[in-house]
Amino acid sequence: MITEDKVTEIFCIADDFCKVFDAQMEKYTIKSNLKRKYHRESTMSKAEIMVIVILFHSSGFRCLKHFYKEYVCVHLRHLFPNVVSYNRFVELQKTIAILLAIFIKKVLLGKCTGISFVDSTPLRVCRTQRIHIHKTFKGIAQKGKCSMGWFFGFKLHLICNEKGELLNFMITPGDIDDRKPLEYKAFVNFIYGKLVGDKGYISKNLFNRLFVDGIQLITKLKSNMKGSIMKISDRLLLRKRAIIETINDELKNIAQVEHSRHRSFDNFIVNTLGSLAAYCFFPKKPTIAVQRTVDRQLTLF
Repeated sequence: MITEDKVTEIFCIADDFCKVFDAQMEKYTIKSNLKRKYHRESTMSKAEIMVIVILFHSSGFRCLKHFYKEYVCVHLRHLFPNVVSYNRFVELQKTIAILLAIFIKKVLLGKCTGISFVDSTPLRVCRTQRIHIHKTFKGIAQKGKCSMGWFFGFKLHLICNEKGELLNFMITPGDIDDRKPLEYKAFVNFIYGKLVGDKGYISKNLFNRLFVDGIQLITKLKSNMKGSIMKISDRLLLRKRAIIETINDELKNIAQVEHSRHRSFDNFIVNTLGSLAAYCFFPKKPTIAVQRTVDRQLTLF
């Protein structure tokens, strides 16, 4: 449920960030002497646009148009007095894509506690039968395969801690291997300790590379890996890997990170980032008491 206190809280955080961001852009941007013949400034601030996008993904509405015209323009008009038309708002969404990405990276992400979970989830942009006639993401989205079968679209790679807080994210085409993002240092730059994943992350070279950076990659064992030995505490952590699968479920069923009605790539990016930002503001996140569970289970042996 959207309350005025929640709207005010999100707006204050977003507005403070936008002021700092604009100051830095003004300081380091090279100014041009050329003047555009026509340029209309928006009556809505960037912070207001960000807040509306975030509120939509936590509101339960399935359609942005209905949410904006029937809820924001009616019930939240006193909080957003300078609302524009819906078509104009859709155009303005594209201008906050980079700003929203930096806002999530610098403000909303949690901190690593030494125990992290990694997983990927498909973001389908159309049905498999319509791949050959799909035009919006032609040359960008790719056909990939997950545990649920083939899909056409992108992959959202997430890392979270045991508190349910997102630590980092990456969006890749659907045909990218799940292990590929972990090879980029920027994706695991703030991660340390144990990183728990499924069988899709099994790789000796990847394990050695992460181990040098202070990260112990823990995955399930395949049937042909009989000689491998795993600690009991690591086996217990693998049982708790459902926390990141729960996050993926909330992103898709509550925050609506996935749908097949995108009309442009910019719209897809803003929709994905808005879903991630909305999840970060969720009052209740899936959590697990890792240390308490491990200690309780160890006493049984």
